[in-house]
Amino acid sequence: MKFVVKKEDLYNGIKIVERATSMKALQPVLLNIYIETMETSAIKLIATDLDFTVTAIVDAQIEEQGKITLPSKTLNEIVSKTGNELITFSMADGETIVNIKAQNSSFDIIGIAASEFPPEIANVELHEENSFEIAVKPLTKAVKQAGFAAAGYETSNLLSGIVCDIHDDILEIASTDGNRLARVREKIMNKDGCAHQLIIPSKTLNEFIKMAAFIEDEAVRIYIEKSKIIFKTETTTTISRLLEGQFPKYNQLIPNESPKEALVNVSKFISALERVAIMVNEKTNIVKFDFADNVLTLAADTPDAGKSEEHIDIDYTSEPITIAFNYKFILDALKNIESDEVKIGLNSSLSATVLKPNSEDDFVCLIMPVQIR
Repeated sequence: MKFVVKKEDLYNGIKIVERATSMKALQPVLLNIYIETMETSAIKLIATDLDFTVTAIVDAQIEEQGKITLPSKTLNEIVSKTGNELITFSMADGETIVNIKAQNSSFDIIGIAASEFPPEIANVELHEENSFEIAVKPLTKAVKQAGFAAAGYETSNLLSGIVCDIHDDILEIASTDGNRLARVREKIMNKDGCAHQLIIPSKTLNEFIKMAAFIEDEAVRIYIEKSKIIFKTETTTTISRLLEGQFPKYNQLIPNESPKEALVNVSKFISALERVAIMVNEKTNIVKFDFADNVLTLAADTPDAGKSEEHIDIDYTSEPITIAFNYKFILDALKNIESDEVKIGLNSSLSATVLKPNSEDDFVCLIMPVQIR
């Protein structure tokens, strides 16, 4: 095997696939990136943890065909620290030691034979009839806005997934961990006229967002193959399992109206909340919110450390209400609102509170309060 590749092209390819390498690999080969030459003008990079797989195609000048797997961390460090020049990879037939040369540097890396890489990962059949196309920008924007409320990835239940609902010309993304719920709707060009509701692991979509920074394509084609979902652009392929089951009927939980409503400046709200949270009890993260007479009072109290309080001028004329939240849930929602002001819909101190942008953006976050003792 021998090929020559531009440092920038290879570095971008590694950054796209490396996140799929297994963190706790039972098989050592899953810590590696699979590298295979393709005809005369490209190499294929693949990484997987068996649940999540990413492939990237990188332009290269191929002199001799071959394939190998190399340690992801070592490969990334070598490539990132070379200058902006051509890098040459070479390996003798039947060997697993790869020599990497870049200008005045030379490295010999011991790899693992490509034959030990899971064969079903490197070869996946795609069927066009099971696919649809979607623009990358509205997809990544919607996932960023409404994917934060999913349960942690270590929980294998449905709540660790993000719902992706496509119908007519609307993309709806929603997530919930049982304590909060976020939903956003984005207009899209649904050229395929498809209708799907998919529950995709949050890790898959969050990693796709990070990859999108290195992808120049304006659209991604999505394939549904049995229990798998595949995202394909011109130079990348991402494969993930789908979650199966009945996701909570979240739209039924979102009230159309709230008896009390406050209007608050988002940036002032974030700054005040972050200051008050300095004195929060780190075990509970509870901050009290007191709405009364066009003023919002935020207060945190930790018995063995001290307390904090801050007042913000707001638009609120309903009867006074005191309600408490895990302040991190409120911050997450505020940081995903693309509007200068947020509408806060209140009912009682124990009822779910609704946060919406004071704009045409179709985003909503529902947060359960905590009981004040």
